[in-house]
Amino acid sequence: MTDTTPTGFASLGLPFSILRTLEELGYEAPSPIQAESIPPLLEGKDVLGMAQTGTGKTAAFALPLLSRTQADFNSPQVLCLAPTRELAQQVAEAIRTYSKYIPGIGVTAIYGGADYGSQLRELKRGPQWVVGTPGRVMDHLRRGTLNLADIKAVVLDEADEMLRMGFIDDVNWILEHTPRTRQVALFSATMPREIQRVAETHLKDPVEVKIQTKTTTNDKIRQRYWFVAGAHKNDALLRIAETEEFDAMMVFVRTKQATEEVADFMQANGFKCSPLNGDIPQALREKAVEKLKAGQLDIIVATDVAARGLDVERISHVINYDIPQDTESYVHRIGRTGRAGRNGEAIVFVRGREKRMLRDIEKATRQAIEEMPLPTAKMVNEKRRERFQAQILDAIHPERNNQYREMIETILSQNPVDALDVAAALAALLQGEKSLFINEQTDARMADARERELRNESRGERPSRDRDSRGDSRERGPRSKALPDERPKPLKGHPEVEMTRYMVGIGYDDGLKPGNLVGAVANEADLDSDYIGHIEIFDNFAVVDLPEGMPAPTMGKLRKARVCGRPLEIKVYKESEVPQGGAGAPRRAPRRAEGQRDGFAKKPARAKPRDNGAPAPGTRAPRKRREA
Repeated sequence: MTDTTPTGFASLGLPFSILRTLEELGYEAPSPIQAESIPPLLEGKDVLGMAQTGTGKTAAFALPLLSRTQADFNSPQVLCLAPTRELAQQVAEAIRTYSKYIPGIGVTAIYGGADYGSQLRELKRGPQWVVGTPGRVMDHLRRGTLNLADIKAVVLDEADEMLRMGFIDDVNWILEHTPRTRQVALFSATMPREIQRVAETHLKDPVEVKIQTKTTTNDKIRQRYWFVAGAHKNDALLRIAETEEFDAMMVFVRTKQATEEVADFMQANGFKCSPLNGDIPQALREKAVEKLKAGQLDIIVATDVAARGLDVERISHVINYDIPQDTESYVHRIGRTGRAGRNGEAIVFVRGREKRMLRDIEKATRQAIEEMPLPTAKMVNEKRRERFQAQILDAIHPERNNQYREMIETILSQNPVDALDVAAALAALLQGEKSLFINEQTDARMADARERELRNESRGERPSRDRDSRGDSRERGPRSKALPDERPKPLKGHPEVEMTRYMVGIGYDDGLKPGNLVGAVANEADLDSDYIGHIEIFDNFAVVDLPEGMPAPTMGKLRKARVCGRPLEIKVYKESEVPQGGAGAPRRAPRRAEGQRDGFAKKPARAKPRDNGAPAPGTRAPRKRREA
């Protein structure tokens, strides 16, 4: 007798319309988080899931909740909160894909840094799914442009990340504006006390799902790290690529924009390099992978999402340009090398505050990761010399170059010049205006910066946190009436970066916290939080130190960015332009000047702004506190 018991996704009770999509996508069997989460979510139960990134959480909540969505009811029924706009976009796109054969399903993504107009138009159409970041969701709720009255389910994706970014109070506020009868699915890689408190407050008898991930690595992969100090990551990547003997290299970054920027930099320095991200059409992504396999590309710069399923035996080196957010992602990344019994190399760039994640990776993989010295300028220059000489020797073809030989003979016969001088001139023409060698004095500057950072770390010079892990202040600043100095403070860890002090038109009375300001600047300016300096918050304004020469378009975006329901209206700080009533003492202890605090998610390094920035906007009139 033939066994007709459903298997795979069909055994979980999903409808045919979803199963059809999964078959087309090539999904054969559910991952552990999917197998344990889908049945209770289909039954309408709350779920508290603990699993690392990359385990299939999006499908774990999207598939069952799509099955319960009413396509003929044009009102938001599912709200998904995500910590970053990148994740919000990714989740929204996944839901659109999964709902391919469910006619009438609308999905809208709302997040900071995007035009309100287009979001308003999409919300007016009555989408069944809304995916957004907490800040922008709050803005739409306060404006009355988002109605949660018909919400049937709320998803909190990467809840611990929202906690680290200072959004947990916003999440609680949003949940309080949803119907009491709604279903809640909370997913988190870790379960700190604050996340447990959210679960206890907002989830009803949840089904707990905990997935133990396998984190073992190939012993044929040599793992090293470089301690980032005193140099841009691009410079370090270039030095490694020029001195390491590699067949093909894969570089992992956190954002789509970083894939483009790093790839452009490596291309400009002579490497055949291509970006790989979710915005690149599938056909072009496949073409890039085929070129890598065929040896027509040296390097691919990719995000984790875009690199899923990529298997190229040529990859000898994996560079973690941005350290991953969890150990599982690290294992997945470096698994792209050391294939088919070959040896592989894995290098991770680590900033001072990221050493904890490095230790977590070592503990999870049960392998020590050795520190590597950055190749010196002398080593790089020697490699460049060898390659340039080889390039000249390879170009020596007497028959093919006969016409040029005749021209050189004419030059030598008609001009009193040495043949070596002519050859040197031709070599200079070949190289162009860009110097062949890098300045060896950069080694000394990098060593000095490294020593400073290591000394600070060994002395424990970690500026105190100005808030506890709930995102609220617990330490008060001095109750002086003195205003901030117009001169910015030096940026710890990057003293070479010139800073400018800016003022924003919101403060403590508006509910501003350091985490809100860091998140807004990091997202809207696409700026590594290492380069966000000193922050001080007063009653109705705040000051923040940013790199000198912020580009005018970036400043335009920052002025329009909304935090705590109000535009930042950022401008160069001048004591004479402080709003009335702004002379009160800071209501939050000054934020440390070294980038972000411990616990905040950071964005990948960006090139330092190059122009002189936009002129400061006009002085703002005194304003009253706006009530939420």
